[in-house]
Amino acid sequence: MSEREEKARLVIPVGEGDHAQGPPCAPVTLVEYGDYECPGCHRARAVVKEVQRQFGVWLRFVFRHFPQPERHARAVAAAEAAEAAGAQERFWEMSDRLLKSEGKLCDQTLLCQAEELRLDVDRFAAALLRRTYAAAVREDLAGGLASGVRRTPAFFINGVRYRGRHEFDEIMEAVIEAGGEELETFDFQVNS
Repeated sequence: MSEREEKARLVIPVGEGDHAQGPPCAPVTLVEYGDYECPGCHRARAVVKEVQRQFGVWLRFVFRHFPQPERHARAVAAAEAAEAAGAQERFWEMSDRLLKSEGKLCDQTLLCQAEELRLDVDRFAAALLRRTYAAAVREDLAGGLASGVRRTPAFFINGVRYRGRHEFDEIMEAVIEAGGEELETFDFQVNS
């Protein structure tokens, strides 16, 4: 196996510490490395949500942080905010809100999001101030780098790097192919 092929695989397997939606026994696992200030991640989220809706229990979706502070000044703070919300069982809600903010992330916005999600805001703010989740974010970033990720969004389907376009039909096709016999005859619904 060439070095390029080796780097095209997910180095850190999905585990209990990952933020995941869908059953662990799903035939397909879709992993995204994302940055909350990345416009491409914002656009890809709608595609991922539709893929999740189509496949239901046949798909497990995992989100991992890959902040790019050299391009997005608040990306690290946003990732840590998502982790702080996750500590209060609201990772996915915060994650969606951060992606919808499209780069308008200041400390006040993060605190407002926490308030709107009815988090313990004092606990949330203390975690951000102490950078409680910095190591978790760095761990995701290191795993992405080891897997050859250089920009976001980056996807892996069943541990193999997806290099196609971030379009619904193309990702659907790749997921079906990765699911093998279990998904070969899958009939998904087209929205009208």
